[in-house]
Amino acid sequence: MNIDRRDFIKLAGVCTAVLVSGQESLVFGAGDKMKNDFMFLQLSDTHWGFNNPKNNPDYAGTLKKAIKAINNTQLHPDFIMFTGDLTHTTEDPQRRRKLLSEFKDIVKELKIKDIKFMPGEHDAGLDNAQAYKEAFGETHYTFRHKDLNFIVLDNVSDPASSIGDEQLKWLGAQLKKIKHDSRVIVFTHRPLFDLYPQWDWFTRDGSKAIDLLMPFKNVTVFYGHIHQENYHMTGHIAHHAAKGLMYPLPAPGSVPKKAPVEWDPASPYKGLGYRSIEMGIKTASVKLTEYPVMEMQT
Repeated sequence: MNIDRRDFIKLAGVCTAVLVSGQESLVFGAGDKMKNDFMFLQLSDTHWGFNNPKNNPDYAGTLKKAIKAINNTQLHPDFIMFTGDLTHTTEDPQRRRKLLSEFKDIVKELKIKDIKFMPGEHDAGLDNAQAYKEAFGETHYTFRHKDLNFIVLDNVSDPASSIGDEQLKWLGAQLKKIKHDSRVIVFTHRPLFDLYPQWDWFTRDGSKAIDLLMPFKNVTVFYGHIHQENYHMTGHIAHHAAKGLMYPLPAPGSVPKKAPVEWDPASPYKGLGYRSIEMGIKTASVKLTEYPVMEMQT
């Protein structure tokens, strides 16, 4: 599969590019589309409203630059998915609505108009997603695209870091409509598995969701929340984390207290980037390539 490096460089640091094969494999990256392939973009943890220059002196410009970079690339994704923490947390309900409205206006500048959203705990954890629902609608839903089944799960509206029995029942009902050999792609904000519960990097009842997904042969989960790349397998289910767009976070358990990594003037935008993964359509070979933000600026 041929990758247009120039297009990747334009996207460096702003998103995760995902190419999906309807026949054999699921791919991060981009390239010449085969008949049943398509591409979508995943953006995560934009944290609009964050304003600490120690962690990102370009806090007011990063999201807008990302949108400009996406608009200028020659890639043509079928849709764009924002996997939560669209805005930064605030205890003021009026400011929460203001930030959500501002975020919504900013992303309207994207040329790709099929844009899908889900909340993070910063958007929904303090009011059970009331303000988020007013701006964007339901927090969990399903959709199909080119015979693939997409499921969006809400594991942030409950402040206990849970999906909840009602939503798990809904998930089970949705899965009953799908054949076990169908391809299923799940979006969550928090990881469904116990990555590092001490830092809220888990879903309290995530194992119940994974148990419901286990009978399906082809399941991939994309999530955000941890502001860094992470790859994990639960059985045959692959979980991929996306980097954030506002600030990176330390590796799980690497420091006593979780806190945004401070900005390094010598390496601006360090930790903000994206990963491409090429997978051979027939051989299922995998190639991972990291693209730092600075490469985009050269």
